[in-house]
Amino acid sequence: MHRPGRRHVTIATALAAATAAAVVVTTTAGASGPEGQARNAIKSGKAKNVILLIGDGMGDSEITLARDYTVGANGRLNMDKFPLTGAYTTYAVHADGTPDYVTDSAASGTGWATGVKTVNGRISKTPGTDKAVPTLLELAQKNGYATGSVTTAELTDATPAVLASHATDRSCQGPADMAKCPSDTIARGGPGSIAEQSVNHKADVLLGGGKQRFDQKVTDGAYKGLTVTEQAQKLGYQVVTDNAGLKNVTAGKPVLGLFAPGNVPTEWTGKPAAVGGTDPQRCVTSNPNRPAATPSLADSAAKAIQLLETKQKQRHSRQGFFLQIEGASIDKQDHAADPCGQIGETAAFDRAVKVARAYAAAHPDTLVVTTADHGHTSQIVPLEATPPGMSATLVTDEGQQLKVNYSTNTPGRSQEHTGTEVRIAAQGPQAYRVLGVTNQTDLFTTIREALRLR
Repeated sequence: MHRPGRRHVTIATALAAATAAAVVVTTTAGASGPEGQARNAIKSGKAKNVILLIGDGMGDSEITLARDYTVGANGRLNMDKFPLTGAYTTYAVHADGTPDYVTDSAASGTGWATGVKTVNGRISKTPGTDKAVPTLLELAQKNGYATGSVTTAELTDATPAVLASHATDRSCQGPADMAKCPSDTIARGGPGSIAEQSVNHKADVLLGGGKQRFDQKVTDGAYKGLTVTEQAQKLGYQVVTDNAGLKNVTAGKPVLGLFAPGNVPTEWTGKPAAVGGTDPQRCVTSNPNRPAATPSLADSAAKAIQLLETKQKQRHSRQGFFLQIEGASIDKQDHAADPCGQIGETAAFDRAVKVARAYAAAHPDTLVVTTADHGHTSQIVPLEATPPGMSATLVTDEGQQLKVNYSTNTPGRSQEHTGTEVRIAAQGPQAYRVLGVTNQTDLFTTIREALRLR
């Protein structure tokens, strides 16, 4: 029999002592402050609730740009204050399973929603055989959890779609948009468009834009001739279209909030980047095209949490809820090379992060994760740089100038995603799983294990 040498015994003893010391720290530290946050983050037990926050296209450059502009180079955003931070890879795959190094939001969302990588453009279906794969939302419902999705995009856009639908192509958002998904149509025995599937799933809370998709008429099946909105009402949904309506909904009944015809308008405006740069500018922290009755992402997040928690209390359920919150137009304004729109949406997302963390502070059995689906184009460059693409110069809240460049595509065309790894940060039960460099599909396992989904 092999006997351990003296060196191995010494190492084992040291590890045991370190473990014991860690136990003392995590059991004696206060509930608040960095030590308490770390203790709660390292817990490996079951979570009652999970709040997943997705900043679409929010790579490290996008975070840094928003930080520098709003709170200063030495400041910290709410998303910077998580006790545990790692990174994860974001690649998609080709139909044969080989890597496609730059993902879109459909394939990346499918990764964390199902644990399976897929081809760009596909929604929660396999890459080669185009078969539906169970999602976190579906598993959470099956296990008795309340579920919700909040976004500033259309509710049928890729990131919310991956939770509550399965589609061959992300473009199949409403009944009139099914050209690329013939086998998914109800007439062919499929589940229908993303909008139809979303309400058929009866998620408890769906809040975002995309009213134009839900106003389309169903063409086949039990709801033929009705709009998808009318289908939702038949299924028991309370349908609201503004902040006042959202405030007045009744807890316990599902809620469909449609706050814009398309994507929810951005909060900030400013001059987009241009070839040769722009004059130094301050961003305008308002948007004349955003109706005053539009709820903020933070307000929608807070209301969604309240509704989901109340429903479970009314049911006397021991299970909690699963909620995804997306700041969608960080990505969309990055595509448009619009730094002010992009920063404003990152700041709005960060306020939703604050809402989630405040809830978790009072409910430490809540796992909160914040991350992005992929990287994007914006880069902070020296003021004296003359980049070949488009750039803009901003005057930050510190009174300093900052130049941001967009050069992932020809000027005048939509700027592109990048294949970089992105940040993932967390607190609460199972949060330790985000440490190191992980794969996007590992987030599915983290949430599944936290909620004990089977």
